[in-house]
This record gives sequence, C-alpha cells and structure tokens, in this order.
Amino acid sequence: MRVMKNPEERRNEILDAAEMLFVTKGYTKATIMDILKACDIAKGTFYYYFQSKEEVMHAIVMRFIMSGVTAARRILSNSELSAHEKIFHIITAQNQPDERKLGVIEQLHDVQNVEMHQKSLVETVLQLSPILAEVVEQGIQEGVFNTPTPRESIEFLLVSSQFILDQGIFQWEEKQFMKKIEAFADIMERVLGAAPGSFAYVTRLYFPYQDQG
Repeated sequence: MRVMKNPEERRNEILDAAEMLFVTKGYTKATIMDILKACDIAKGTFYYYFQSKEEVMHAIVMRFIMSGVTAARRILSNSELSAHEKIFHIITAQNQPDERKLGVIEQLHDVQNVEMHQKSLVETVLQLSPILAEVVEQGIQEGVFNTPTPRESIEFLLVSSQFILDQGIFQWEEKQFMKKIEAFADIMERVLGAAPGSFAYVTRLYFPYQDQG
C-alpha cells in the first residue's frame, strides 16, 4: 500500500533522490526513470510536480540559493550588527562547506549544463542584491560607505565576483586566486566608497592563514 505524503514532503523527496542521482551518476546520464525508481513513484506523480529533468535541477539549485538567502536575511535583520559585520557574516554563510552543494555545483560546471549554470548565477544575483543593498544603505547611515547607487553597485560586485571567482570556470592556481580576492576587496572599497583596507577581512575569509603582517 502506497504511503500518502503531503505535497511539500513528496516534492522534497523527489528533489533529494534526484540530487543524489545527479551527483553520483551525473546529471546528463541520470534519467527521469532513475528518479522514479529511487523514489518508488509513478510517472504521473513525477509530472505532477515537475515537467522535466531540467526543472528538477533548477529546483535543486534554487533550494541551495534560497538557503543562503534565508541566512542572509536573518543576518540583515540583526540590529546589533554593523554593516561591515553583516557583510562578513553574509559572505561566510554563502561559503559554508557543503559536500552536497559542491556536488551539484560540479555538475553545473559540465559544458552541457552551461545554461543551467548561468541561470543559477543570475538567480543568486537577483536574490542577494536587495539584501546586500540594504546593508550598504545601513553602511551609508553609519558613515562607512559612500555611494549614490547602493543596489546597482552591489549588482556589479555580485556579477563580477560570481563569475571571476568561480573556480569551476577559471580554475585559478592558489596564488592567482589570492590576487583576485585581494583585488576584489580593493574594488569593493572603491565602489562602495569605503576606507582603504576596511574590506581586508574578505581576503582573510578565503585565506585565513595568510600573513597579514
């Protein structure tokens, strides 16, 4: 007898099974039939929730993105944190080590999944920009930032960092990557009108062992 589950639980069950298949078997090799077998569901049940395998992958990616967005919103709402502290914690939250997430990202770096990867980068920018813009506006009120275009400045910073710092795309050597991070911290200061050196913590987030002396 098939167990009845509420729609959200069933949907997440399908996503969990598909995510495991995409990571272990590969997104291009995994089929909808594989997902059906893993979940022990009928084809009609699958198509009630998703129209295609691509839609499943998009939903999986959105789960990871929205998890980071939820964390960012929680940090934004903390009135005890300064603007710089909020940026520090938001960056930290977005870069938490997660084997599941890394496995999905690896699939996105496959040449056949370029369009899906592009969509994930776009969604990240669209979802995080308004949150970070509010942080910048707080920084302007605190006198640590000075920019007439908080939202647009953040969008440019996010787009550039999401692309140039993606190791799956560029595969920088460690020294090259460190220089990119240092340059990005400097660019953040210039774009947001912050004091020189005030974003040095960005470099330390990626290279905590770096000699700062």
